[in-house]
Amino acid sequence: MNASISFKNINKLAIPALISGVTEPILSITDTAIVGNINSNATESLAAVGIVGAFISMLIWVFGQTRSAISSIVSQYLGANKIDEVKNLPAQAIYIITSMSFLIIAVTLPFAKQIFQLYNASDLILEYSVDYYQIRVFGFPFTLFVIAVFGVFRGLQNTFYPMIIAIIGASLNIVLDVILVYGIEGVIVPMQIKGAAYASVAAQVVMAICAMVLLLKKTDIPLKVGLPFNKEIKRFLEMIANLFVRTISLNLALYFASSFATSYGKQYIAAYTIAINIWFLGAFIIDGYASAGNILSGKLLGAKHYGLLIKLSNKLIVYGMVLGCIMTLIGGVLYRPIATVFTKDPLVLEVFYDVFWLVLAMQPLCAIAFIFDGIFKGLGQMHYLRNVLLFSTLLVFIPVIFGLDEMGYKLYAIFIAFTLWIIARGIPLIIKFRKIFMPLAQKT
Repeated sequence: MNASISFKNINKLAIPALISGVTEPILSITDTAIVGNINSNATESLAAVGIVGAFISMLIWVFGQTRSAISSIVSQYLGANKIDEVKNLPAQAIYIITSMSFLIIAVTLPFAKQIFQLYNASDLILEYSVDYYQIRVFGFPFTLFVIAVFGVFRGLQNTFYPMIIAIIGASLNIVLDVILVYGIEGVIVPMQIKGAAYASVAAQVVMAICAMVLLLKKTDIPLKVGLPFNKEIKRFLEMIANLFVRTISLNLALYFASSFATSYGKQYIAAYTIAINIWFLGAFIIDGYASAGNILSGKLLGAKHYGLLIKLSNKLIVYGMVLGCIMTLIGGVLYRPIATVFTKDPLVLEVFYDVFWLVLAMQPLCAIAFIFDGIFKGLGQMHYLRNVLLFSTLLVFIPVIFGLDEMGYKLYAIFIAFTLWIIARGIPLIIKFRKIFMPLAQKT
């Protein structure tokens, strides 16, 4: 079992997970970069993509928690050599979560205008937001299906197939973005922001088909839903409920950030959109190691190898910090050129350059918080993750952003609040983990 937490084996899981994890921010960043360079109303289009992206991300993060719950349960049973006892759980979980996604579409689609008015969108930005969302939302069920299948593969200690699926989806999205947004003279009329939405939906559909084929061909996990429910369905639903509350609190922070940025003016929401998408990219890169922590911690817990759990956490802290520092350095080197990929508007660039250093400074701190998020998900400790997010959002992020906004800090208020929020998320997880497992490791 020692080999399972070697540098080689951690990276065997982490690097494919890293590549597959960055597809969601790549989808958003691709839309941002392509839309931000269209010929007319580029700033308004960029702002709309940012606002809708924040809402879509909220939906995905809230309802996409099946990946962590499925991965946790499957990996624990794998570690205990009892995988046959949960073979029918994934299909039941997928059916439940995709059914909910259709309900979300039915509820949000008629009220798209009202939803984005809550983000302070108005006039042309509001019009573009509604147009973009009314297409993009139809990719939601396919995205949730893919996320759930990724959870199965991760539970089985396989991050390679999710990586392949993700690469296919991201590549297709980039190609379709260019074709549909800008058009092909004499063949395809430029669709501008609607083209970006169609490209994302098409990519999500193709990813879902690939995920289904690989799951059926490469594993013994069936997709046929049968009764009675698996004995672990209750624990699965409890995990989902805790993660649901946790993710609502996470997205409450993102909502206030988007809402405040929009209220400052179109240049500010455009600059915020670029900065937050780059931040998401960094977060998902670090999430490769968080995923390794998720996958391995569940298996080690199932096998009751507590000493190795401690060693795993120590190694992942080092790897995550190094990766976070590398991303900070890369961002520093590319500080000026990186924003021009997304926009040429000098006012947007000026606002972006003013705050981007804060996004970069956060990266090592994010590494700690995200890695321990992953470990706790693998351990099935969703209730503690819920409590930590509620504390950090309600008692740290919201008071800070409102206080600094009153003082006129604008985007500084948002990213200072995010920095303190990350610190408030990471420290309690480290303390709790060591309090639980240090005594158990000493007994074994």
